[in-house]
Amino acid sequence: MIGTARLHRRRVSASLGTAVTLLCALLCAGALLVILGYVVVQGIGSVNRAFLTQLPHPVGVPGGGVGNGILGTVIIIAIATAMAVPVGLLTAIYLALFGRGTVPETLRFLSDVLSGVPSIAIGLFAYTILVAPLKHFSAFSASFAFMMLMLPLLVRTSEQAIRSVPQTVREGALALGMSNFRATMRIVLPTARPAIITALLLAIARVTGETAPLLFTAFGSQFWETNPNRPMAVLALQVFNYAISPYANWQAQAWGGALLLILAVLILSLGARYMLRQASRRLES
Repeated sequence: MIGTARLHRRRVSASLGTAVTLLCALLCAGALLVILGYVVVQGIGSVNRAFLTQLPHPVGVPGGGVGNGILGTVIIIAIATAMAVPVGLLTAIYLALFGRGTVPETLRFLSDVLSGVPSIAIGLFAYTILVAPLKHFSAFSASFAFMMLMLPLLVRTSEQAIRSVPQTVREGALALGMSNFRATMRIVLPTARPAIITALLLAIARVTGETAPLLFTAFGSQFWETNPNRPMAVLALQVFNYAISPYANWQAQAWGGALLLILAVLILSLGARYMLRQASRRLES
């Protein structure tokens, strides 16, 4: 009798826990859908060909777009990626090969700390070492700040991707006479490539919507700009400036820019999930 009552209480507790968990999940999903829906409703009317290809118009002049901000975003993120990938990947290889000891553990700790540093602090750091000494804002300083934000995710996720490769794959390469580093570069990295690309896509998604570092680095521009040594328009910065303006036309364009940023992050996230699924299939086979 006592055992039956205890079993009943366990079943009730399990059912209650499942219901609370499901409720929390639905609340999170519902909040996300409400935000996405509201941004779509507010921003879809502003998105058209002119909005995507034209320069911003002065106050009072209808029309205009964020074409220079889209171009600037692509340039800054491309430069940041080009800087972050070699540093992050080589660090991940080092941690995967020599994962024990004081130096690797210190690097992991510093990477974890860097991932928690506020983005505005990263922007101030980039301003201090690249903007203030050179006495001008630049897209390169924004790329440097973005690189600092991308590195922790890229390092830690790439390390786990390399470690997830079955040990038999590495041992087979070593049995053929390859050195540890050569086996990692020729065998292990190609096997872990989908997971590494997943980490890269997630890191790019992490910085796509960042605005705080741009206030101290790229600063913004009203013109087409491709020189990374000069101030450059960025979509996230344009959204910020338009959103706090008192002009209805600019506020509407801010919603359109926010919709573009959400779509970009969504596409990158879907790409990351696809690459992660490919990595899982490759490891299982």
